[in-house]
Parts: sequence; structure tokens; C-alpha cells
Amino acid sequence: MFRRRRGRHAAPSTGVEDALDTTDEFGADDDSAADAGAVGPWDVSTAPTDDEVPRVDLGALRIPTLPDVELRVEADQEGQVASVVLTDGVSALELAAFAAPRTEGIWTEVRDELEAGIRGDGGITEHGHGEFGAEIRATVALPDGSKQRLRFVGVDGPRWFLRATFTGAAAADPNAAELLTESVRQTIVVRGNEALPVRDPLPLRLPKDVVEQAAAGQPAEGMPGLPVRVRSSARSAEPAGP
Repeated sequence: MFRRRRGRHAAPSTGVEDALDTTDEFGADDDSAADAGAVGPWDVSTAPTDDEVPRVDLGALRIPTLPDVELRVEADQEGQVASVVLTDGVSALELAAFAAPRTEGIWTEVRDELEAGIRGDGGITEHGHGEFGAEIRATVALPDGSKQRLRFVGVDGPRWFLRATFTGAAAADPNAAELLTESVRQTIVVRGNEALPVRDPLPLRLPKDVVEQAAAGQPAEGMPGLPVRVRSSARSAEPAGP
């Protein structure tokens, strides 16, 4: 079962019902992170307005650009974002946001499915618990036969779910992830009022000026902070489900 996270994630009702959202009460989830805190990730309705943290506005996500962290965005020619990855040079963090029901979170269910899928492919999983609550830590085989460590973190917000996937040193040792963990803390989710099926990715787009700069082969000067790599992608810009 689930509980809504108050404080930093609390948001007023919009009056818009999510498609496929038919639940109407909360339960308790001992695996979920602690309620109300002084850090994010934030819902836009409760995000700080004077923290002076530079952020890139990608629509549904406002991604912080912190010192020594590089933001890499893969997008198509129209500016639709396929992936958002931050790296500190040793580890990487991929962020993705999805629609969730009004009255419950989906991380417990998503965890079970992730774990089943990884084990079904011959991978190894173990349970963990970190700053944001329950985690999955996994070892999977890559096509070249090598092994990769992954750490999946989920945050249930008001009508949204944020998935953070760590690779590199931060996947094996959360203590090696301070910069990337701070990036999660400082992320703002903008759910919007659009009715979306549960688990649909929230729409992400590059600012128009950045798309134009990328098309002209110019640096993404419209983005604050450290360099942003905009990669033109011919494949679908819709990210995989949570």
C-alpha cells in the first residue's frame, strides 16, 4: 500500500481526474521514504522560489545544474526529450517522470516489476533503503558479457512518480553519489493539469532557443550551468515506462 508524501510534495487538488485512476484512499507503506522534509525532489507547488539554484526547464522537469555535474539531454529534431542524464565524471544518474494516480503511489508496484524483470533476464537484485526510501540494487549482464551495477530509486509525489537510476560508482556505494543525490534533491517536477494514463511519461521538451542552437551546431548557450550535450535522435523520444 501507499501513502502520499506531505510537505515538499503536497499540492492542491486540480479537479482533473487522471485516466485509469480509480482509487480513493491511502494505505501505509513501511518502505516509503520519510514524510515532509526540507529537501526535494519538489512538486512545483511547494518548491522554493529563492534558493538561487540554476535549473534547466525541460517542461515536466526542472533539472538543477550544479557545479561539477554535467547535464546530457538526448532529444529529437523537434526538441522532444528522450533521456535526461547527469554525470559527475565517475557515476551517472538518469531521471524520468511519469503520471501517477491522485490517491496512491506506484513505487512499490514498480519495484516488484523491476525486480522480476531483472531476475528474469538472469540479473541479480537486492533490496536497499536510502534517503528516498526503498531501493533496488542490481547487477545485470551487458551484451558484451560484462556486468553493470544499477541502483533504482523512486519518489512518489502528488500525481507523479520520479525514477532515478544510478550507474557507475554511485550504483554500488550511495556514499559515492553525493553530487548526483543532491541533483535529485534539487529537482522540481511540474505535473500539469493534463489527464494522463497512469505510468505515461510526463512530457519533456528542450527550450526552443536550445533546439535552434543544436540544429545550427552551436553550443547550448541558453542552458544555465555547465555544458549540456544535446544529441539529435532519430528514434522515438518517448522514454520507457517506469
